[in-house]
Amino acid sequence: MPSHAGPAGHVNGLSVDVEDWFQVGAFETVIDRTEWNGLASRVERNCDAILQLFDDANAKGTFFTLGWVAERHPELLRRIAGQGHEIASHGWDHERVFRLDHRTFAADISRARKAIEDASGKAVTGYRAPSFSIDARTPWAFEVLAEQGYAYSSSVAPVAHDHYGWRDAPRFAFRPVAGHDLVEVPVTTAQFAGRRLAAGGGGFFRVLPYAFSRWAIRQVNGRDDRPAVFYFHPWEVDPGQPRVEGAPLRSRLRHYTNLDVMSAKLARLLGEFRWGRMDALAEREKARAPHLTEPASVAARAA
Repeated sequence: MPSHAGPAGHVNGLSVDVEDWFQVGAFETVIDRTEWNGLASRVERNCDAILQLFDDANAKGTFFTLGWVAERHPELLRRIAGQGHEIASHGWDHERVFRLDHRTFAADISRARKAIEDASGKAVTGYRAPSFSIDARTPWAFEVLAEQGYAYSSSVAPVAHDHYGWRDAPRFAFRPVAGHDLVEVPVTTAQFAGRRLAAGGGGFFRVLPYAFSRWAIRQVNGRDDRPAVFYFHPWEVDPGQPRVEGAPLRSRLRHYTNLDVMSAKLARLLGEFRWGRMDALAEREKARAPHLTEPASVAARAA
């Protein structure tokens, strides 16, 4: 059944951060990158399940893909692109931006882009930082993205969180580089009692009741009159994935809770709201996106 428009008829941004179960930041202290090639990949089967969910709902989305994954699964990227979805970059190997400098970040996104374009046969114009790691420490990363010709980024989570977040950044699209049309489209937050709440998907969508996400998207579409940006990962639809021993308890709880209900919740969400690709959303939002080269200092005005 086709997705229908939410409040105010907004087409919301649907996105998948394409990484395997062993590549998540929560497990980096117990799974070294040198081990990745020896672990059983499940990303292809999980993405195929997601493609079926999207097809059933007549929804299009954006797959922010690691270059590491693209290099090893080129047929998967061609299938995704062949079904009308956007292929975008998630960096090379999920190294967070605040652990890189200008030179190494430039090399990372250049290497990833080449691998993704070679695998998919499509031009890459969008980027999402691993773990939303463009934050108050790394605004220089926008300059690098602009230098490399990216049209948009969706790399900011404008909330406070123990693993990521730029609490004072604008909630909605802005242009962070003077003299350039690069658009940053932050992941969705909702406002309640004067506080920002993370409401853009991922673990929050899995763990919290479905009604919370529905309320948040309706608030953004209605009261704020803006499209929402939603994301999740392929491993989140895979309750049969291996269990990682030795990871912190909090990380394991976040990672494994409600994996068995995620697909059904996604199907419900896809049917209740209208969804589209991130490149199209960024282009629509560009006209409303102010030039904010110091986003933290103008957050109150932009919220």
